[in-house]
Amino acid sequence: QVQLVESGGGLVQAGGSLRLSCAASGLTFRNYAMGWFRQVPGKEREFVAAINWSGGSKLYADVVKGRLTISRDNDKNTVYLQSNSLKPEDTAVYYCAADDAYYSGSYYLRGGGMDYWGKGTLVTVSS
Repeated sequence: QVQLVESGGGLVQAGGSLRLSCAASGLTFRNYAMGWFRQVPGKEREFVAAINWSGGSKLYADVVKGRLTISRDNDKNTVYLQSNSLKPEDTAVYYCAADDAYYSGSYYLRGGGMDYWGKGTLVTVSS
């Protein structure tokens, strides 16, 4: 049973930082590409960042480039999203996701391509 559990969300002021973590179990973590997506009420799920099995390839949505950084630790079965210079428009529920096939940025950018999802963690950025 694949399980993805996000943590690290919370309330921060604009310009502040958070590090989100996603602990994976029930899968051979190093075989999976991983990603972060976010969603706000009334809007579609939005791609944030993705990383291939080794961490050698990364992809970011344009709106988060230079501010958010995805990384992974295959020994800890954990993927991270270091979020700096946060803006109120970053407020959303952030979801961790896993792809059991091949890394495919074109699908991730469209909000798809992932097979397993966590329950999400809320990030709120105050003005």
